[in-house]
Amino acid sequence: MSTNRRELAEKLRALHEGTLVLPNAWDAASAALIARAGAPAIATTSGGIAWSAGRPDGHGLTRAEMAALVARIVRVVDVPVTADIEGGYDDVAATVRAVVEAGAVGINLEDSTSPGGPLFDVPAQGERIRSAREAATAAGLPELWINIRTDVYLFGIGAPEGRLHDVLTRAGAYAAAGADSLFVPGLVDLDTLKALVKESPLPVNVMVWPGAPTVAELEAAGVRRISVGTAIAQAAYAVAQRAAAELLEHGTCTTLESGLDFGAVNSAVTG
Repeated sequence: MSTNRRELAEKLRALHEGTLVLPNAWDAASAALIARAGAPAIATTSGGIAWSAGRPDGHGLTRAEMAALVARIVRVVDVPVTADIEGGYDDVAATVRAVVEAGAVGINLEDSTSPGGPLFDVPAQGERIRSAREAATAAGLPELWINIRTDVYLFGIGAPEGRLHDVLTRAGAYAAAGADSLFVPGLVDLDTLKALVKESPLPVNVMVWPGAPTVAELEAAGVRRISVGTAIAQAAYAVAQRAAAELLEHGTCTTLESGLDFGAVNSAVTG
């Protein structure tokens, strides 16, 4: 493991001492441009990466394909990269080894067995986290940041009044197993987040979308990491569809007026 890789891992750790905002990337060009916009680290979105390769989200890619796409992102940026490895595919340890070899210094790991649930039980997910940590250490990167995702709120698991308790139970077990932070997509209620932040042994990560609380509001609630999932990729694909429809139906190109200069994009990915 190169000194530079371990330095990037330590940098990612240091970024979590404040509030880390991560506009998620889905390919090398988006990552390069997000870094150019000032992002101190790059987080991938599994959905966006899968779509860019013509596959659906939810383990639509193979482990090797996903790792290869992560490697392309790592090649064009000089900031830490954290990879969304979904549920870890069929072997969490092998997946961690693959993304560490690709250059990632952090991961997201889900606790759902499939989209919509159910979730792994707490002991099983704890073993998966320990496996990830052991694999990273064996690969020479014990500093790998493990952002453990729980889908209790995203998929509406259990009675609403019991979800906070469930997440806190999982947070305690996940912390003991070696996780570094807790990702709770689907939860943006500020009062609930304040309660979670107060009791969680792990720093809390949330996902935002149009209409969600602002970064300032979430930071005031104690949230330490904020990401957007597939939202930027979805917006980019929406522009592609609108521009194509306008050109085909009306013969005009006004949708493309705000596009980046060719040179700006090309230079972002020029090694």
